[in-house]
Amino acid sequence: MDDRMLRRRVYGADHEDPDPGPRPGHVYGELVGGPLDGLLLDITGWSTSRLAEEARLPTEIGRYGPGGRAHYRRRARDQAHWDWAGDSR
Repeated sequence: MDDRMLRRRVYGADHEDPDPGPRPGHVYGELVGGPLDGLLLDITGWSTSRLAEEARLPTEIGRYGPGGRAHYRRRARDQAHWDWAGDSR
């Protein structure tokens, strides 16, 4: 991981966590666009089939507020990035 990634916040990290950044030995994808833009998604241990699926991430800051989900898809040619595909309830 480079220094820029070490300063990033991981999706799902507690807001009270003094170190919400990435952990050594974990694998991350960067969320691009939408309500979670710039956060890192911990994909450590995800199977090939799970990585090919759309990630539906619970979030209160998306279009539908509490109870909503932001959808992200892994880029085919740049697998370090996950693009926003929309929100749902």
